Amino acid sequence: MKTVWIVDDDEEMGRAVSLMLKLLECETKYFLHPRFAAQALLAGGRPDMMILDINMPEVSGLDMLEFLRRRRDWKNLPVIMLSSEAADVMIDRAMELGADGYVKKPVTIDELEKAMSQAFYRHIL
Repeated sequence: MKTVWIVDDDEEMGRAVSLMLKLLECETKYFLHPRFAAQALLAGGRPDMMILDINMPEVSGLDMLEFLRRRRDWKNLPVIMLSSEAADVMIDRAMELGADGYVKKPVTIDELEKAMSQAFYRHIL
């Protein structure tokens, strides 16, 4: 069973994504703030994938993605960005920083499953 960490300051969205992931037979852990996810990583936690909201106060999902990609232990961790931000410039920036996928809110279970499959596939190669 894959473990997926969700980082989103919108608790309702976090619960919805967590439920979708459980339906996709994933174990989940939800964080309201990137700082809490970073602390869990630094304490030795290791998910199989992370889903990051882009627009969060103080520390954005892009900031968290950059943090992950700069560290050897987590630079190959599959990461999907989740956002209501649909501008191409934002999607391009996320991909430049090393995101493995990008899904727009509101996300469907099929979109999430497809993005996850593609992200895991990228890290197998």
